[in-house]
Amino acid sequence: MQYINRLSDYESRKEAAVTFGKFDGLHTGHQKLVEQVQRLGKEKGLSSIVCAFDMHPLWKRIGKTPQMLMTGEDRQRNLKEKVDVLVECPFTLEFSQIHAEEFIRDIVCRRFHARYVVVGTDFQFGYEKQGDIHVLMQFAKAYGYELIVIEKERYEDRVISSTYIKELLREGNLLLANRLLGYSYGVTGQVEHGKKLGRTLGFPTLNVTWPLYKIVPQRGVYLSNIQVDGQWFHGISNIGVKPTVSKEERVLIESFLFGYNGDAYGKNVTIELLAFRRPECVFESVSKLKECIDRDIEYGKHFFGNVE
Repeated sequence: MQYINRLSDYESRKEAAVTFGKFDGLHTGHQKLVEQVQRLGKEKGLSSIVCAFDMHPLWKRIGKTPQMLMTGEDRQRNLKEKVDVLVECPFTLEFSQIHAEEFIRDIVCRRFHARYVVVGTDFQFGYEKQGDIHVLMQFAKAYGYELIVIEKERYEDRVISSTYIKELLREGNLLLANRLLGYSYGVTGQVEHGKKLGRTLGFPTLNVTWPLYKIVPQRGVYLSNIQVDGQWFHGISNIGVKPTVSKEERVLIESFLFGYNGDAYGKNVTIELLAFRRPECVFESVSKLKECIDRDIEYGKHFFGNVE
């Protein structure tokens, strides 16, 4: 997959199937759009393109702190084997002022040479959100593309959305959040040196700083899978600020891996959260903390089938 971080840098003249959106989380609803673009690309011999709007310039302009389901790097990893091109399109002031027909003429057609445009029912674009699926349909014949509108995915009576999944994560409902995402929520980051308290207590951990702007699920202990050097290990992970032993406000994810005895300092690891165990607590002593972690480890062994 080719990754392009500015719309103006995409220069191919090959016809394309393209989908547009913010694609925060690439949940099961988003995946329907991606799958359609992927299928059209293969069947029709077109470039398959995801154009993801990067909202950071807007948030900076209005002073908003974003809370995202995935980083840009997460999105690249997720789409790597699925489409030909991922274009990250910064939502700058200039971009926000493009009128609807101008967007269709200059971006959909002249930039991407789209033969197919794939969007959800609520897709909006152009200055003051003047454009929607009806506008896209209105100009389809004149500009020579076919519009494909994908209905929203639902869970029970609710539309699957990034907002809904964020609510579930804040509640610690990982099982449902992961079901709606279509994959396990988690992080990828570099293992850093900590204070080695876990090693002192008999359960060494891999410490990773939680990524900036990525939504933190309910703080506490989770059952997890951790990838180190291409190999997966079961484990338990704590997300929080270690209130019993630290006054830092920086959020870390600390993972104890079953059956791992290597040195991961400085390595990139991926941690996937599977299920919520318990909320973060302040203990009256380090010994009480150790007792609780011992119980967490035993729970994890039972959860994963008596791993060592």
